[in-house]
Amino acid sequence: MSTADEGRQWPDEVSVDNARATLLQLVARAGVPAGDARELIGLLEAGALALAYEELSGGARTAPGGKGEAYESGRFDGAGDVLDGLAEVTERTLQRVVGADGESGPAGERPRAGRMEVERARVAVTPLYLAFSEVSELDPEVTDEVLAAVLTTMTPRRRAGYAGRLTQFATAHRARLERLFAAFGPGSAITVHGRYSLVHSATSIAVLERLVAAPQELREEWDAAELPPAWLDGLTTAWTAPV
Repeated sequence: MSTADEGRQWPDEVSVDNARATLLQLVARAGVPAGDARELIGLLEAGALALAYEELSGGARTAPGGKGEAYESGRFDGAGDVLDGLAEVTERTLQRVVGADGESGPAGERPRAGRMEVERARVAVTPLYLAFSEVSELDPEVTDEVLAAVLTTMTPRRRAGYAGRLTQFATAHRARLERLFAAFGPGSAITVHGRYSLVHSATSIAVLERLVAAPQELREEWDAAELPPAWLDGLTTAWTAPV
């Protein structure tokens, strides 16, 4: 270990394990199952590594001048090897949580969404929805069923990054979403009950994203969950309505 490494005083492996165990005990007291807590911690760990990789790989690589071309080439090659190693560690960490990625199969073959995945989706869609509309009035239990159907159109690996995908969708379609919620959402003449019910729910953002990205898979999971077909048809009509 170099003098510089000694001076950094980063947490060692034992200290990291201690922090992880402490967090697991604290969330267990709040009633969160250990498996759910480990999943969240694993995603945070993998995410921190992924963000570090993106930051380092996106920066300009430089080498001290005056040391010759061979030195500069070796330095850049060494930096590339470190980045490759970081990418491998990131991948292993993520696979421990969600497994290797694979293509979604037909309805009934995709793994069902778990409770923590549904909760993460709820946390992601709520602020996005409130940027366009008022507080949702749809029954929370129905909200969970809708989000579970939405998530089951994806592999667990893709669910891990779904919050970012939702944000990109809302940003890319902001003007269209503003018009949709103004015409069909809370505050409009459309009632909360009926074919446009989902426009009154935070789940509408998630359903719309899947309607655009994976319409066939969404309809398969919607039918499998025995959710009202009119809700999906109404949201489709609202999305495709002329301006």
